[in-house]
Amino acid sequence: MSTPDSTTTVIGTLPLKREARCPFDPPPAGLNAQQEHALARVELWDGSTPWLVTRYAEQRTLLSDPRISSDIRNPGYPSPAPRGEGGRSPLSFILMDDPEHARLRRMVTAPFMIKRIEAMRPGVQKIVDDMLDEMLAGPKPVDLVEAFALPVPSLVICELLGVPYSDHDFFQANSKIFVKRGVSAEDRGAAMGALMGYLHGLLTLKLEQPGEDVFTDLARRVDAGDLTADDAAQMGVLLLIAGHETTANMIALGTLALLEHPEQLAHLRDSGDPAFVSSAVEELLRYLTITHDGRKRVATEDIEIAGETIKAGDGVIIATDLGNRDPLAFPEPASLDLERDARHHVAFGFGVHQCLGQPLARMELQVAYSTLFRRVPTLALATTIDQVPFKHDGAVYGVYELPVTW
Repeated sequence: MSTPDSTTTVIGTLPLKREARCPFDPPPAGLNAQQEHALARVELWDGSTPWLVTRYAEQRTLLSDPRISSDIRNPGYPSPAPRGEGGRSPLSFILMDDPEHARLRRMVTAPFMIKRIEAMRPGVQKIVDDMLDEMLAGPKPVDLVEAFALPVPSLVICELLGVPYSDHDFFQANSKIFVKRGVSAEDRGAAMGALMGYLHGLLTLKLEQPGEDVFTDLARRVDAGDLTADDAAQMGVLLLIAGHETTANMIALGTLALLEHPEQLAHLRDSGDPAFVSSAVEELLRYLTITHDGRKRVATEDIEIAGETIKAGDGVIIATDLGNRDPLAFPEPASLDLERDARHHVAFGFGVHQCLGQPLARMELQVAYSTLFRRVPTLALATTIDQVPFKHDGAVYGVYELPVTW
């Protein structure tokens, strides 16, 4: 268990409390700690006090350091909640180290390559347009989360993976359990069991009825003995959850941030330049950084950094939301500036574990934001921002609903 030395301040218990008046900003305690030092200590539910890395440069250094492990089974790993019985993590290769991490990740890398993702852009454009057609034909105000932000990435990831969209209620309900804080190990295990059972069945079906999708490829790898059925199903859970939850939250939260910054919104709406839209998405990713629980690691050797010694067995939490607000990396970081070159942000992490699906997320966000504001130029919040229910209890930040009108 990580314990602070006499000179290290514990700044609070995770999750750190956010400031309600500044819903887009990281917690004040984290920002204050960042001003003082690159490393601080925080307390977890079990009394352990892992390191919190607050600054951008040190985050990139540690995320690319092979002495920092992602393996959840290593002693000292800063688990955000009690874990149930069992060995391997239910979230597959993201919580493993090389070489096993690299071996499994390579099996699903090809569909997320930029060239393959760009070939999907016309299909994603059609999904976005179809959802907006349906939304604009219906009553208003409307909840943008249910009408647009959630179904768009759900449809896209289902098509890519080969999962029937008709089952979206089932996998969305179980996915929500994984990204909500305070859920018991038993409930989390039940959701995992339900998803694993479902995906095991889908793997069997894909051998009988193959398609051009990720699950058909995984099923063939299982059949060839390259992969166990459990490994394939676990990879499927990861891709399914990450493929729609994060992007759905980013679409909704980014829309709200733009509505609250009308000058920036106008620039995005009126620009017909794809390069500007792409750059604007990078700035929104930096500004919001919706994975607010940090990236969890544990040191396997002593590491000297920023005047501190991270000892072997110490838990480490890389607070990328703070790193993306580091004034040493991004001048005036609290400002949303779509003209900023924010491509070097760490919203998708850094190093060998950086997000596999980032090309897909970027493309979806580019299509979603540009099309939404072009087709609905008078889009407006149908309530006040203080009445919007933010996901303060979520490992992935966002809003539960977003009432809009036009």
